[in-house]
Amino acid sequence: MAHSSQAHHPTEGSEQAHHHDHKGHGGHDKHAGHNPDIFKRRFFICLILTLPILYFSMQLQSWFGYQAVTFAGSNWINPVFGIAIYFYGGWVFLKGAWSEINSQIGMMTLIALAITVAFVYSLAVSLGLQGKPFYWELATLVDIMLLGHWVEMASVQGASKALENLAELVPSEAHRLRNDRVEDIPVSQIQAKDVILIRPGEQIPNDGEVIEGTTAVDESFLTGESRPVSKQEGDEVVAGSVNQEGSVQVRVTRIGDETTINQMMRLVDEAQSSRSRYQALADRAAYWLTLVAIASGTLTFIIWLSVSDLVFSLNRAVTVLVITCPHALGLAIPLVIANSTALAAKNGILVRNRDSLERAKDIKTMAFDKTGTLTEGHFGVQNVYAEGLDELKALAIATALETSSEHPLAQAIVEAAEQKSLDIPAMKDFETITGRGVQGRVNGKTYRIGRPEWVKEQQVKLPSSLQRGLDRADERGESAVVLMDEQQAVAVISMADQVRQRAKETVHQLKQMDIQTVMITGDAEAVARTVAEEIGIDRYYARVLPEDKVNRIRELKQEGPTAFVGDGVNDAAALLEANMGLAIGAGTNVAIESADLVLIEDDPLDAVKALNLAKKTYSKMIQNLFWATSYNILAIPLAAGVLYRWGFLLSPAVGALLMSLSTVIVSINAVMLRRAKLA
Repeated sequence: MAHSSQAHHPTEGSEQAHHHDHKGHGGHDKHAGHNPDIFKRRFFICLILTLPILYFSMQLQSWFGYQAVTFAGSNWINPVFGIAIYFYGGWVFLKGAWSEINSQIGMMTLIALAITVAFVYSLAVSLGLQGKPFYWELATLVDIMLLGHWVEMASVQGASKALENLAELVPSEAHRLRNDRVEDIPVSQIQAKDVILIRPGEQIPNDGEVIEGTTAVDESFLTGESRPVSKQEGDEVVAGSVNQEGSVQVRVTRIGDETTINQMMRLVDEAQSSRSRYQALADRAAYWLTLVAIASGTLTFIIWLSVSDLVFSLNRAVTVLVITCPHALGLAIPLVIANSTALAAKNGILVRNRDSLERAKDIKTMAFDKTGTLTEGHFGVQNVYAEGLDELKALAIATALETSSEHPLAQAIVEAAEQKSLDIPAMKDFETITGRGVQGRVNGKTYRIGRPEWVKEQQVKLPSSLQRGLDRADERGESAVVLMDEQQAVAVISMADQVRQRAKETVHQLKQMDIQTVMITGDAEAVARTVAEEIGIDRYYARVLPEDKVNRIRELKQEGPTAFVGDGVNDAAALLEANMGLAIGAGTNVAIESADLVLIEDDPLDAVKALNLAKKTYSKMIQNLFWATSYNILAIPLAAGVLYRWGFLLSPAVGALLMSLSTVIVSINAVMLRRAKLA
């Protein structure tokens, strides 16, 4: 097993991250106890030690036609420097091989074997054995291996830095308000219900609700949206976001591990340590490749020994061992996964379950919950029908009456008037009539607003244009209220759950990807039909109870792999049943344990982004696996000397160079994923 997907565990703090227990992580980690700096330092020191070895090498002297200076003991320079490089530069690989032999052999075993064979043989030659030493091959092999590991670890660590960066977003101190005094205390001492002061430019230490002041907050770490979000009394703010404009007082709602940012860190961490099926495949391939390399090396040695001399036979065997190091293979999957997790986080998508990225490429149907997913989950004014007065004037009078009411329909009317910046007339003698509506005096006239049934009870006239408005609202499944004076009804205002702006675009893009869209809702037939028509959805199921959602998903799964997008509150079972569960609108409640992917924004379009991410991740994995294995199929015969008769021979150093090149290609290919556009 060449590489465990836990190449680095960012959340354990950078110190612990470098001190892994090899076997405690569902597989050993070949970089246990290492960080990129170890490889970097050793690489540069070994590179300096390699220069004299190259200069004094007999082979290089004959190639480049120069004569090295000679002095007493000059013939011992290469052995001495060779010993230094083998033990100093090669120690990491020898140690890694030792821990592999105790669990499962892999890449470290191969590298250790290759450098040990070259070193022992060269030393024997220096001490009198007939033959040519391999010092310059040994030195360059160790250098290239150290360089490859340094590049690899730097990129693995870079990909998982995202988490450490998240942790740094939370300040260490908070300003707590107690009896009109501000006290600075460590964030760890803040309790739920405490009131904290956040000044402009400061980071918010805890999730909470604004209770005084207005401001704009940068939440880009959470949503990927760079525009500041305005906050006023009653709005929620999350730890880690930056207060940009005014001072606000916030009542803390969540502390410690319950805050959104900590839940994000936990989810990203779980995702980075969860093992992927493709990772297991790569590990298995690396194990077999090691066995193939040892077998090929041994066979090469035996065959060449029967037709040639010991030096040539050893040279071939060493080259075969060097070239088959499954370096690129060990790196193929973990790097793609680390980069895809980082790309996902940047786009406001949290990957809870790695396997879901592998399943997503086959999705044929995407089912959506309606309320809170395709719609906002709160009412908005759809139409105003007026008779005998202007529509905006009717809305203004209705707003004057409804301002004091807490009812969701009343709130929708007030919001609509605010959006249109209407002048609201004064109102007096306000009265609530239970189960009917409200009444009051506006502009010296008594007005009532409430349920359509109230019109009949008051025995006032209902003009036919308003009756048509009521009928239309009924057909569309909208809720309507009637505004009347003492003689007749003057306006009908119909309201419905607002469709999210991006829902239409989401459905359009899914259709272009050949994915059928389905809506599942507990709402009435009329409501479901109206929303489906407005958004352009193919199929819908209305009046579905939460427990029946699972059955609907099961039915859809029989037609092909199905994804389900829900807001997570009552969708847990359906999210688990789907081939891929996406929880939406998890902004401040990220701990949706049943979803595979968590879409932090309330934006259904992120479901399309998630599918694109999954497809891109999968194709990168396959490309990397193909590159890492096909390279070996070509390289092993060349290293074994198949083309020797035609004068083509691969030296151990060139073998190491080619092998490192394949590693770099796999690394670059994985890192390119970060530049992918998902929208």
